[in-house]
Amino acid sequence: MASEGLRGALTAVLGGRGLLVQNYDSGPAGEPPAPVRLRRNVCYVVLAVFLNEQDEVLLVQEAKKECRGSWYLPAGRMEPGETIVEALQREVKEEAGLQCEPLTLLSVEERGPSWIRFAFLTRPTGGILKTSKEADAESLQAGWYPRTSLPTPLRAQDILHLVDLAAQYRQRARHPLLLPQELPCSLVCQRLVATFTNVQTVWVLVGTVGTPHLPVTACGFTPMEQRGGIKMAVLRLLQECLSLHHLAVETQGLLGLQHLGKDLTDGICMNVLVTVAFRNPGLQNEPPKVRGENFFWWKVVEEDLQNQLLQRLRDSSVVPINR
Repeated sequence: MASEGLRGALTAVLGGRGLLVQNYDSGPAGEPPAPVRLRRNVCYVVLAVFLNEQDEVLLVQEAKKECRGSWYLPAGRMEPGETIVEALQREVKEEAGLQCEPLTLLSVEERGPSWIRFAFLTRPTGGILKTSKEADAESLQAGWYPRTSLPTPLRAQDILHLVDLAAQYRQRARHPLLLPQELPCSLVCQRLVATFTNVQTVWVLVGTVGTPHLPVTACGFTPMEQRGGIKMAVLRLLQECLSLHHLAVETQGLLGLQHLGKDLTDGICMNVLVTVAFRNPGLQNEPPKVRGENFFWWKVVEEDLQNQLLQRLRDSSVVPINR
């Protein structure tokens, strides 16, 4: 029964579907983490990349005093009570005058768990492009510009990478289409698909407290975890059950994103693909020994799941998480 439940959970996560966060296996030292609240201890930003058939990018001209007249992708902070998609659609409507539909998450960027930005490849579904006659506090105007000849000045150069990422995705999708799943969460946390591989064999780390499950680590807001970014919570969980000094640990990217934003549930859960490997492999054919009884390595024997994991690892078929 345990293996059946794990197979179902892994299938759901690999398919971009969410799983309700019931508890967490690792949390920051000291007091239990407090529920997160937008405008209090977290800030989420949404950003839209539009590319039309003429390889043009939709940009908006900023109205804010500190960057007035510069150009940027439609973007802005989420408001309490919004889902991620609702926030994206509101920002695009306010800044560009268009209705839109997100096609896929392109990138997650973070400056520690208190500031996270979600960038989407997006398409217009209606509305009228904002002109200078409709200039307001949100933006001065919006327009389509050739991807290789964007207007100047740009508010910041960071959008260039995102525009290139969108163009690459349209040419060759590295990961399946992925949109946020509307599931409540009170913390900023990560569900790990932590893998160890040997040729064609894959093991996945499993938590044992309660029903066997994919482990969840809660992000902390201490200065150290802020400086180190969300990877600190991953390393903390693994350090609690593995001797990391002889291991290489890498977060490969995002398999799924969960958030609801209703009823004061401002938390998010990121389902992340993590690799664990020996720094000097030698003749090590088995995963590293687990300390204690709260975790174990589960050997994935179902061929379809094993192939999915190996393909995701081989092709880096995940949404990138950048810092």
